[in-house]
Amino acid sequence: MNISTQLQQKIDTKTKPLGSLGQLEKIAFQIGSIFQTLTPEIRKPCMLVFAADHGIAKEGVSAYPAEVTPQMVLNFVNGGAAINVFCRQNGLELKVIDAGVNFDFETQLPIVHQKIGKATKSFLNQPAMTQEQFQECLKKGGEILQGLFEQGSNCVGFGEMGIGNTATSSVLMSILTGIPIEECVGSGTGVLNAALEKKVSILKSALENYKGDDYIPLKLIYFGGFEIFQMAGGMLKAFENNMLILVDGFISSVAFLVAHYFNPEIVKNAIFCHCSQEKAHKSILEYLKVKPVLDLGLRLGEGTGVALAFPILKSAVTFLNEMASFEEAGVSNKE
Repeated sequence: MNISTQLQQKIDTKTKPLGSLGQLEKIAFQIGSIFQTLTPEIRKPCMLVFAADHGIAKEGVSAYPAEVTPQMVLNFVNGGAAINVFCRQNGLELKVIDAGVNFDFETQLPIVHQKIGKATKSFLNQPAMTQEQFQECLKKGGEILQGLFEQGSNCVGFGEMGIGNTATSSVLMSILTGIPIEECVGSGTGVLNAALEKKVSILKSALENYKGDDYIPLKLIYFGGFEIFQMAGGMLKAFENNMLILVDGFISSVAFLVAHYFNPEIVKNAIFCHCSQEKAHKSILEYLKVKPVLDLGLRLGEGTGVALAFPILKSAVTFLNEMASFEEAGVSNKE
């Protein structure tokens, strides 16, 4: 009997009506399948928040100024952000990564310093980054995950911070899914009405101005973000090490789309922790044919959806490992 059959049998013979724990049963089955065991264990779970600035922010695509990116990174360091609160509550180690913030952080701060550059260029009329910078992003993202794996972690969450990164993500989503850019753009930090129309117009112009090769990796590099590609590199390395990959909202899911482009098998190890209020996120989940754990109307980023969903994932593992079967409990099963 293979592990999938054994897992399903173990889930089905717990003291409950068949299927009555709903999505928890699917999560338990997925985690058991990833780790190839009937008694899975989540070890040293870690939440990674990758931060970077985006040149496209200069064009007026965000409700907040670019200075907010380093200010929020310092807020993470000082423990004051939503992600800090939820990680403390739910037992997740938090690491903050400077992937390309336009600010010089003091080296002694508890930040993973792997800045590719001080923000990308504005992709309205020029490439956001070079091919070398793209390769460096994948490499540095992978190195962080390799380190976590070697320290005994088998579960990692991905979050982000970066003014302008919903604009970048919208373009990358359109390139990777073929969905028109108008349907990939949302309000992000809160741009509405005329400001939202301006954001769509700028991103349409940027795509029209692109005169490069239609080869998808080259297009991704032209429009990309340092934190998005470091996340993608981290996700690919996490999959290589057979870790559980916890995906946050819209931007993290776009990073996942990038990783998925390079290795579609990665979806087997991913749990999508929530459906963002950012309208295009639902389209990504549908494109990947995956179901989110939560739908709370969140649009904060930072990995908050991962931290909030984490207790549910632990509950799925706990019921699989500790709940009695009908036979063990001496309870009569259905005829």
